[in-house]
Amino acid sequence: MALPSRPINLTAQQVDELKQKLSNLRHDINNHLSLMIAAIELLRTKPHLAERMMATLVEQPPKVASALGKFSADFEKVFGEAGR
Repeated sequence: MALPSRPINLTAQQVDELKQKLSNLRHDINNHLSLMIAAIELLRTKPHLAERMMATLVEQPPKVASALGKFSADFEKVFGEAGR
């Protein structure tokens, strides 16, 4: 996304929506990271669960990337529309 050449005006509603989306993003990423930490902790104490915990570990990074991608698209959409 290119930087705008002039100031951008956002409505209070747009700012509030972005704040809510950012809050949701933080929540989602924290959940995914918590699952990864829990899986690692379980592996330390119960190595026989490795196959199940590895599945959990492998599933989380794409979910984080997807959440970041969605927020980025929403962010760029708001700023793209506001810059017109």
